[in-house]
Amino acid sequence: MRQIVLDTETTGLNARSGDRVIEIGCVEMVNRRLTGNNFHYYINPERDSEEGALAVHGLTTEFLSDKPKFAEIADELCAYLKDAEVIIHNAPFDTGFLDAEFARLNLPPYAKQVANTIDSLAEAKKLHPGKRNSLDALCDRYEISNAHRTLHGALLDAELLAEVYLAMTRGQNMLTMDHAGAAQEGEGGGSEELIPIPEIIVLAATEEELAEHEA
Repeated sequence: MRQIVLDTETTGLNARSGDRVIEIGCVEMVNRRLTGNNFHYYINPERDSEEGALAVHGLTTEFLSDKPKFAEIADELCAYLKDAEVIIHNAPFDTGFLDAEFARLNLPPYAKQVANTIDSLAEAKKLHPGKRNSLDALCDRYEISNAHRTLHGALLDAELLAEVYLAMTRGQNMLTMDHAGAAQEGEGGGSEELIPIPEIIVLAATEEELAEHEA
């Protein structure tokens, strides 16, 4: 099974009001192993980030000014995501932004390009009702080190989420790299099958979900 763990950083919280994607990070897992086939871009949004968002990700307008625009990386992103099962923490937030970016380019919506989406936040809430289920909280709960995470970053957060997701689904506790068939087995082995999870219906993010994204 090919799975992609995806995260974005954005100029603000509302894609409908014109906020844009400024970073996208994805890591690929095949049969619950990291392959090293990552996808990562900083993106020039052609606008400033809101003050609150800038405090979260630290990506300044100056830093992003010479980065590619979304239109320049869209085809590569679509090819990377094609027919994969995608894992996103608080999926409505990220997929809403991707839909807005794709719509600007007259590309098919996100849901038409992937096999299905698993919202790891929704799954965490089922497993841990009434508890904090932000990425940081889940890292603490599953004893996954995030000491190097001083600011949000799309690729770093995707890597952490991959570890969290494997722990949540009772798989191996540590990710392994698969190079030319010489992958190192993690705890629990790499052959354990995932319990099928129904496709998540992606809706517009609620205020609570936006707050979870900032956590």
